[in-house]
Amino acid sequence: MFDFLEGYDVLAAFWMTVKLTAISALGSLVWGTLLAAMRVSPVPLMRGFGTAYVNIVRNIPLTVIIVFASLGLSDVFGVTMGAADDFDAQSFRLAILGFVAYTAAFVCEAIRSGINTVPVGQAEAARAIGLSFSQILGHIILPQAFRSVIGPLANVLIALTKNTTVAAAIGVAEAALLMKEMIENEAQTLAIGAVFALGFVVLTLPTGLILGWLSKRLAVKR
Repeated sequence: MFDFLEGYDVLAAFWMTVKLTAISALGSLVWGTLLAAMRVSPVPLMRGFGTAYVNIVRNIPLTVIIVFASLGLSDVFGVTMGAADDFDAQSFRLAILGFVAYTAAFVCEAIRSGINTVPVGQAEAARAIGLSFSQILGHIILPQAFRSVIGPLANVLIALTKNTTVAAAIGVAEAALLMKEMIENEAQTLAIGAVFALGFVVLTLPTGLILGWLSKRLAVKR
């Protein structure tokens, strides 16, 4: 029944998807948090940069960003991400760079919505006792904001997992690229599609359930 899978390393393809997701998620969380801090910063220049970045990047198709990361950064500007002699490693790293740049905009907005749920009086009280903006953000605002946006961040993570299929456009050997190759070589199109659909369900469904439970568990009581 599954003879069409012989000769294809489906697990390795999904493992590449997992690596793309995990590394991109970590980078997006860091960069997105910094962008959120900029968007609520008292410095007009930082607020302007954060706002412009989010509004511009969110309205650019992900495929354009990924292709630019490969063709633009690599071919035009010579950015090799430390892998000049290894095309596969270079494509992998450039894809992560593109995913981080794109996904961080959505992470930023999720975190900013969490920041807005924290009562203004807490920040004012912290300023009254002499805490700086970075101290208020790091010790008071962000810990509460993260607890309130676990659900939205879970949605961003699930979307990122599915968006990794775009990396096939620049030759990263993840699940979508293997599926395309199998469809071209085999006759069981529906069966191949079902196998890869099931694979993504296995990756995303537990993530949503676990983070949804965690969101309820850690919800800030007000």
